Amino acid sequence: MKKLIIIGAGGMGRTMYDLAKESVGYGVKYDIVGFIDDNINALDNFNNYPPILGTIRDYIPNRNEAFVCSIGGHSRKTCIENLLSKGAEFITLIHKTARIGSNVKMGIGTLIGTYTTIAADAELGDYNFIQSLTIIGHDCKIGSWNRIDSQVMMVGATTIGDNNMIHTGAMINHNVHIGNDCTIGACSFVTMNVESGTTLFCAPARRLK
Repeated sequence: MKKLIIIGAGGMGRTMYDLAKESVGYGVKYDIVGFIDDNINALDNFNNYPPILGTIRDYIPNRNEAFVCSIGGHSRKTCIENLLSKGAEFITLIHKTARIGSNVKMGIGTLIGTYTTIAADAELGDYNFIQSLTIIGHDCKIGSWNRIDSQVMMVGATTIGDNNMIHTGAMINHNVHIGNDCTIGACSFVTMNVESGTTLFCAPARRLK
């Protein structure tokens, strides 16, 4: 059984601790042993959590350890790649309430939150962060390193590239393609293809100049 370590001990890290306890494989494939965080005092005044085992920058992974990352934004990729360069193993967490459809393909290091649906024949790359109550429709294709917040709706056959941030309540319409390094604002309704590096907001979504 792997010793699971959560990267980041802030609010999302503590939420990830609860998610990990309620995910497929807890107590069978992994047990949670602690956090790593560059703020070693991040858990001060918070009770009933495992300890901070060291800093992200200096931690040396062991062979019997596995990792998940609670950090969002642009620093997420940096933190993960730092540990990968030292031989860290990352696992995928899927909450027990999530619904995973037929023939879904999913890479490593991805997080699937509570009551999230990944519909039939969808494909997900590596290190995606998909939060609670989100729906990824049938035949959707998602790259790697994406953050998709709660209550996002991706209608069937939509595609997104890498390193995108899609905020709470956004809706991505059927067959829409989103490139790389895009930001989609909360509650936006995206009806058109989105070029890489674009920020959209509003309903219908408009480009932020």
